[in-house]
Amino acid sequence: MPIGDSSDFAINQEPRCPVVLLLDKSGSMAGQPIQQLNRGVAVFKQSVEQDELAALRVEVAIVSFGPVETSQDFVTIDQFVPPQLQAMGGTPMQEAIISGLDLLENRKTDYKNNGIPYYRPWVFLITDGGTGTWQAAAQRVRQGEKDKKFSFFAVGVQGADMGILSQIAPPERPPHLLNGLDFTSMFQWLSASVTTVSHSQPEVTTMIQTPPITWGQVST
Repeated sequence: MPIGDSSDFAINQEPRCPVVLLLDKSGSMAGQPIQQLNRGVAVFKQSVEQDELAALRVEVAIVSFGPVETSQDFVTIDQFVPPQLQAMGGTPMQEAIISGLDLLENRKTDYKNNGIPYYRPWVFLITDGGTGTWQAAAQRVRQGEKDKKFSFFAVGVQGADMGILSQIAPPERPPHLLNGLDFTSMFQWLSASVTTVSHSQPEVTTMIQTPPITWGQVST
């Protein structure tokens, strides 16, 4: 199965709705957290592919970090096989964010070179950490949001430094603290949101109405 390949553009010329998942697989996620995260990613695939149009338009890439690696390069949901992430290592969050944004910029170049319209990408960070260097990632995220290159979402799992996440996430979209390990509800929300987006017109500037967030709360 090709991953990160532009050859499918000749077959599937639908506009693309890219989603980058930045997933924390550090050692502190061992046990139930990583198991529930893996289950949530599988639910995301199952939910999106139930919609025939979204299955062709929504693309997903995964950058995981324990060490940082591209666990899945961009592929449409109908071709996506959810990885089974294993918890290990530290939490190099900044490196993962920058790596994910670089991956996204390369994919946008693929779209442009192949004449494929695309929606504003979604970048979804999920972490139980937040320590270490983060300033360069925050600057990249804030500038990208200002330039409307993507929409960035940050989700903290229990133990995350919400103060740091608040300085990375855009002010108009503050980070949410996940309710327990309810990754399933979060990914169902993400699925419903990007499915709605995929049924709109690319480059639409009006705000897409997404379902209310019931899986987490803004940390104050």
